[in-house]
Amino acid sequence: MEKQFYEEHRGSRCPMKLFSKDIQKVKRVIDKAMDDYNRSVSPDEVEALFLSDNPSLTTAQKQQYTALFGQIKTQQPMGKDIAQEVLSKLFQQVIGEEVANLGFDFVNGSLKSLQPLRNLLEIHGDDFIPKLQVQWEDMNMDRILEEGDLQSKWTFNIPSLARKVPGVNAGQLIEIGARSNTGKTSFHASLVMGPNGFADQGAKVIVLCNEETPTRVGHRYLTCAVGTDADGIRKDKATHLARYKAKSTHLKFKDSTEKDMSWVESVCKYYKPDIIMLDMGDKFTSTANGVSIHEVLKQNVMYARQIAKQQECAVFYMSQLSAEAEGRVVLNQSMMEGSKTGKAAEADLMLLLARNPPTENQTEEDTQRHINIAKNKLTGWHGMVTCEFDYKTALFSA
Repeated sequence: MEKQFYEEHRGSRCPMKLFSKDIQKVKRVIDKAMDDYNRSVSPDEVEALFLSDNPSLTTAQKQQYTALFGQIKTQQPMGKDIAQEVLSKLFQQVIGEEVANLGFDFVNGSLKSLQPLRNLLEIHGDDFIPKLQVQWEDMNMDRILEEGDLQSKWTFNIPSLARKVPGVNAGQLIEIGARSNTGKTSFHASLVMGPNGFADQGAKVIVLCNEETPTRVGHRYLTCAVGTDADGIRKDKATHLARYKAKSTHLKFKDSTEKDMSWVESVCKYYKPDIIMLDMGDKFTSTANGVSIHEVLKQNVMYARQIAKQQECAVFYMSQLSAEAEGRVVLNQSMMEGSKTGKAAEADLMLLLARNPPTENQTEEDTQRHINIAKNKLTGWHGMVTCEFDYKTALFSA
């Protein structure tokens, strides 16, 4: 009888089927009063309107309804939240009975089409009132600014890159793509073990390898940590060992061949890294018959992003680029191998590595590398930065 509550629940959310036959007569009076007077009505007003609209009631019927209105008048109104829940459950029961009756009709063969069920869903699909209490986010200015300042907890140690994207944080998915022999593995090794890298910043890093063996990947991490190649390390093992141990305190490697993303999630749950390197990310997929490769890879990347958010770590996802990227310096999202837009859609940051195309009579290794920032939800800057790659130490610098 309260106008606002009535308007919120009128129509299909409060069908006549909720009420018994006698009470439906009272409900019709309330409906008419709301339309005619456009305000809340009291039990006394509803009773007077009901009796005036039904002059042919017998003495027994009048006594029955008078007793009913007497009960209504002595009741305290429910709180709106309780009333809404009760009404919602009654409504669901009524609809449930209708669905069940349709089901019996299908079983018995008296219904040959799904159209009655479609009609029922179309009419009432939006009318279920869920029991839901949302704890809304605190969006005051200070908190927003504070969260923004934390976006770069783990900073990049390549100056040309750090000027555009200072770093990353827990809950973020960073995709790194390149053609073969460009330096993908060396790139993440340099970010972790190079001077002022993630290791120096105290990050706990797990490297999961399913392409090269952990020792081959670890070799790049070793040379990055000590800043010299294998020959230089052998000449002074003691000094370089001490330097490597200091940097690798929170570093773990594991051969992850034939493992899938659910296994990666378990690793993150148990060991709780700050940063996890998936080399290669695409090889953690679980194949499904009849599903296109781009859909499989999209689901895989979505899983990786879910891991980043739920396990509160930064996930670095290494991926090959398609043949379209061969010989090109300027790269874009569509060149991620085996994917249409699925990979790009999930990434917080996408870094695509390129090298200069070979020139005629070239005899020396080209040490220049270009980092295409193809997607950047962290700072918003898109473009290309250039750096140097020392293939002997696996270090990227600028």
